[in-house]
Amino acid sequence: MKKRQHLGVLGLGFEFQIIFWLSIWLVFPQQTVGLRPIREKARTWSDEWLFGRKQVPEGGRFSAWNITGTYRGNWKFLDSLNSSSKFQDFQKSNGNSVVELVAVPTKITGVHYVQGVVLFHDVFDNEQNLGGAQISLEGVYIWPFRQLRLVANSGKESDAGPDENNLLSNPYHLLGIFSSQVFQESTRDRLLQRKISPRNEMDKHCNIEIAAQISRVASSENNGDKNYYHMEGLMESPGVGDDGDCFSPLFLNATSVNVEVYYNKAVNYTLMVTFVSFLQVLLLIRQMEHGNTQSGAAKVSIVMIGHQAIMDAYLCLLHLTAGILVESLFNAFATAAFFKFVVFSIFEMRYLLAIWKATRPSNSGEGWETMRRELSFLYSRFYGILLGGILIMYELHNYMRPILLLMYSFWIPQIVTNVIRDSRKPLHPYYIVGMTATRLAIPLYVFGCPHNFMRIGPSKVWCVCLCTFMGLQAAILLLQHYFGSRCFVPRQMLPEKYNYHRRFNQDVSRNTDCVICMTAINLRQRTSDFMVTPCEHLFHTGCLQRWMDIKMECPTCRRSLPPA
Repeated sequence: MKKRQHLGVLGLGFEFQIIFWLSIWLVFPQQTVGLRPIREKARTWSDEWLFGRKQVPEGGRFSAWNITGTYRGNWKFLDSLNSSSKFQDFQKSNGNSVVELVAVPTKITGVHYVQGVVLFHDVFDNEQNLGGAQISLEGVYIWPFRQLRLVANSGKESDAGPDENNLLSNPYHLLGIFSSQVFQESTRDRLLQRKISPRNEMDKHCNIEIAAQISRVASSENNGDKNYYHMEGLMESPGVGDDGDCFSPLFLNATSVNVEVYYNKAVNYTLMVTFVSFLQVLLLIRQMEHGNTQSGAAKVSIVMIGHQAIMDAYLCLLHLTAGILVESLFNAFATAAFFKFVVFSIFEMRYLLAIWKATRPSNSGEGWETMRRELSFLYSRFYGILLGGILIMYELHNYMRPILLLMYSFWIPQIVTNVIRDSRKPLHPYYIVGMTATRLAIPLYVFGCPHNFMRIGPSKVWCVCLCTFMGLQAAILLLQHYFGSRCFVPRQMLPEKYNYHRRFNQDVSRNTDCVICMTAINLRQRTSDFMVTPCEHLFHTGCLQRWMDIKMECPTCRRSLPPA
């Protein structure tokens, strides 16, 4: 009897052991569908760091957290530098990183399947100037213990799959890529020339493993039930076989990004661009009223207006491209692109056409075919320069800041035109100051705002240089407006200029009445009170100056007049 009881106890113990190990096998399977197994080996730095920490589940042991999202943070080597000899390109000791994670619940209670992409910035420091690396990861998130285990067992070369493409379609990531391609250097080569980058060598010889702990971050903002998470862990890279580690263990530290705040920043930026465009429309209307005559329009440089129209066309294309790239922000960016389209296609092109017609008064009496041919030539040059500029900027993307400096020299053609023609007050002061300030709004936001949505680091030196350059151009134009177009040019360098206040032969009989105001001219007064044209006609100084603001021809004989 006792023997049977003893055998029964042994049987129960054996059945209990089978059930226990079967449950362990179900909860922690060696291999799940679509998931590469984590290698069984001796405990690494990651195991010691992860399981050596005190586990304090927050919000209850069975409170599942959805860790899907974008995480931004930094990385650094545990040692001062990379001590591995396999990849000596790792010269940097720390840098920035962006992690994209997508967690999907599985049939196993407490386990989420995770796919992700880690983007390491400021990694390599070599001759190719490849500043970043991108690694695809997959693994599990055991949410009762807040533990994240990811592997990148990339022993063979493979292209990016649909899962990686879905991860990289995150708007936060897309806008970062878009802004980096437009404003930063060497990004296109880093993204497109993946086959020559050190990352492929890492994929062939390294098994990358990440062990991280997830914790909840208390947000100071009132965002309702929005949760923010912090990821902290170690990344190791044991080599394939017995080759040793690819690089020294490095520490990862990242916090989830508030995408809603990020979207609000982008929307606020588009509102700023829309408001700036509206101000530019008002300034253009004020300037066109200031020079609404044929003589006034002829004083304005057609190159200066065309330069600004091309700038606004580029901004329109950039905002439209950003809106197409990120569908959730299409309405905001499309609105900004529309206002920029209105500025350059309606107002600036209309003013450009008015200036072109004012500089060709002799063509007004010619046939329509000649006018249409010359007008077609004007538009073809404009859109040819627009397309050629896009190709040049694409090829010279590494020199984007010097190109921007060249684009923001649009006042220089007007300064040169004023000196050559000796024009009097071609631009309204409000137009000069207003356009200078509104044109600086976008570059100052991109390169000066420390928390802009484009995630471009601020550069105070660049902003100061650009403001100084633009301020100097505006100051010269204002000096020309108030003190003369050639006020800063030495008199020895000035060409000969017709003197409207010259002495004349009073013995010659002439009409001493001003045909503009129909009053007599007192020749005994100072010569500055009346003006003599090259065709020997007399006018009051104020009368002829106001006349020349409208037409540069003699009121009496219709002969062309030189600048006053």
